[in-house]
Amino acid sequence: MEDKKKDLTIYDLAQELNVSPSTVSRALNNHSSIGKKTKEAVQKLAKQLGYRPNTLASSLRTNRSNTIGIMVSWINRPFISSLIAGIEAEARQAGYHVIISQSCDSTESEIENLKALYDSRISALIVSVAMQTTDYKHFDLFSDNDIPIVFVDRIPMLKGVHKLQINNFKAGYAATEHLIEQGCKRIAHFGGARHQLIYEDRRLGYMAALKNHGLEIDEQIILEAESLSEEEGYRLTADIMGIASPPDGIFCANDTAAVSAIQYAKKHGVRIPEDLAIIGFNNDPVCEIIDPALSSIDHPAVEMGEQAVQQALALLNDTDNQIKPNRIILDTHLVVRASSNRKVEAASIIQAEKK
Repeated sequence: MEDKKKDLTIYDLAQELNVSPSTVSRALNNHSSIGKKTKEAVQKLAKQLGYRPNTLASSLRTNRSNTIGIMVSWINRPFISSLIAGIEAEARQAGYHVIISQSCDSTESEIENLKALYDSRISALIVSVAMQTTDYKHFDLFSDNDIPIVFVDRIPMLKGVHKLQINNFKAGYAATEHLIEQGCKRIAHFGGARHQLIYEDRRLGYMAALKNHGLEIDEQIILEAESLSEEEGYRLTADIMGIASPPDGIFCANDTAAVSAIQYAKKHGVRIPEDLAIIGFNNDPVCEIIDPALSSIDHPAVEMGEQAVQQALALLNDTDNQIKPNRIILDTHLVVRASSNRKVEAASIIQAEKK
């Protein structure tokens, strides 16, 4: 029986190039102490001979791996998948791998999966907290062991942590003001759990827009959902359209619920946007597939993922703890489509009447 081929090591590369193993190791890691010509020679030979670093052995020596852990709510949500894509691309470019885990919006699952990520010796953690989470003590496992944490999108109500988000108040205001500008007088809001800052800020932005435009704030049509799922969006729409004075506009805190609102309206003969104007949040791909196309707030998910990695790596390299806990705010913008654009609909009717 033929012997198994021996794995190539840095010692083999060192012998071939007549340099020390430590020189090979530093060259492969692009260390500044190694000259350009030596780096190029080592990396060229490693590529030619098919050298693969032993990441397991490295992690056992340093108690860290070249890996970034990702904890998100639902991997199958378009916003989250785009966020992960941004994280993975930026991490790969920096020479890191990623391990992805989801909480399914359960605090219990979040805690269990975070322990698994910790046991995998991740170098840093990027996390969007579960909808249910209100206590953040389980993240102490990482901070107490000098593993950087960057919170993205759904961030905890904590001071002294690194956060990356959008201005949810401003975005909620813009979405609601758009409906007002389209002639809506009674606007409902479907939000997530209010203990999550992003949903509370979107709700506050919605209420501020109503107040500033002299419209009534009616708690009867400000509804909260556990996960803003398709089923919840459909149920909430049925609830508010069945009251004595139904709304003429809906601002949903995500696109999933907004799409369900469109589906309910179409099934029950409610014209969109003439009878009911609808706007969502995140600008998921489904916005352009649903008929009528859904207006939404564009959420820079890929950019958020990229910047989260950049921030995590900066913290890893900050051996003197010079980087203070900070909050990075990314820009959003309104994307207007047929589901809310009453002015276009009105113009089309006028043109048809003229003909």
